[in-house]
Amino acid sequence: MSIPLLDLNRQYDSIKGEIKTAIDEVLESQYFIMGDEVKAFEDEVGAYCKANHAYGCASGSDALLLALMAIDLQPGDYVLTSPFTFFATAGAISRIGGIPVFLDIEKDSYNLDPKQVRRFMEGEHPVFKKLNPDREKIKAIIPVHLYGQMADMDPIMNIAEEYSLTVIEDAAQAIGAEYKGRRSGSVGDFGCFSFFPSKNLGAFGDAGLVTVKNEKLAEKLDILRLHGAKPKYHHSLVGINSRLDTIQAAVLSVKLKYLDEWSERRREIAHRYNRLFEEASVSGELGDCSESCVEMGGSGCSLNPNKIITPKETTGSKVNNGRHIYHQYTIRSGKRDQIAQALSDHNIGHSVYYPVSLHEQECFAYLGYQPKDCPVSHCATKQAISIPIFPELKEEEIEKVVEVVSAAVKK
Repeated sequence: MSIPLLDLNRQYDSIKGEIKTAIDEVLESQYFIMGDEVKAFEDEVGAYCKANHAYGCASGSDALLLALMAIDLQPGDYVLTSPFTFFATAGAISRIGGIPVFLDIEKDSYNLDPKQVRRFMEGEHPVFKKLNPDREKIKAIIPVHLYGQMADMDPIMNIAEEYSLTVIEDAAQAIGAEYKGRRSGSVGDFGCFSFFPSKNLGAFGDAGLVTVKNEKLAEKLDILRLHGAKPKYHHSLVGINSRLDTIQAAVLSVKLKYLDEWSERRREIAHRYNRLFEEASVSGELGDCSESCVEMGGSGCSLNPNKIITPKETTGSKVNNGRHIYHQYTIRSGKRDQIAQALSDHNIGHSVYYPVSLHEQECFAYLGYQPKDCPVSHCATKQAISIPIFPELKEEEIEKVVEVVSAAVKK
């Protein structure tokens, strides 16, 4: 049995007719740039996200860049964010001369820890003392809703209001996720989404979206994505070329109709994994990470070597009026390499998201971070591994994955 980490062919087979019809309509119109389908999709997905405004763009990376450009982030300005995420988050900050401030994550959610943000803004965090920033240059917070679960947004928004900071939600992995009844992309000042093919709502190539709360910022972002021109050939701003292709918008409109159904199926699979791992007696609890754990190479954290840590629903719990949409099902183990080898031996897909924390990346060495500055993130990079989860995953495949992981942990 070969089990992929993700099988988009199964999804495509179920909606092939609708997809082909939607693409054919674009081909017949020959409007490949900013066609009618783009505005239609923006309206649909904006309503889905419960956002005031929604604008398609070329990628999730561009979505982050456009949001930062809209707030006039200047070289030398600071943006607080997570070290445990895809590079695009920090890359967008750095690309326009900003300085990423990496603050540690919560051990159960992998999301930016509001307590660390509070400590930094109060000047009590070691990273604050290391960077010694001009407070007037601290401009924004980018919380990342990792693996499909929203960050703890209320305390983050409270801090932002207190210190007059902009909040840009990196919701690339979390479209449709909910926090206290609110959708990702509707809580902060901006929401940035990726429709990379492997995402829960995936295009047939690169594509992205920005949601915006403020009317004036929305108008500005709309201009920025079109070279800063309004009207055409008249440039009030220096923007970029970042438009959502009409064909991608048509594909995404078809898929959007099924997104809630697919998300609920992902939740069912995640909960099934949880039950099966519990029945296999391999589910454990995670202790606290510390500097001593970092010194042990991430092998500490009170991890029982014969147990794994299954995902925890924090803000994504239905008890909390939330929804985790499980872009990934990520487990933790001190035997990660052993588990990865066992999965490979049985032709089961898996991936490590992410093997190096952003505060430890070579390109940010100039900032002077040490692994111990974000110990929870550092340890997660040594322990986390994602296993197959997609709506079309079969029961026998779920059981096989659990069997192989459990045997590897007990070995």
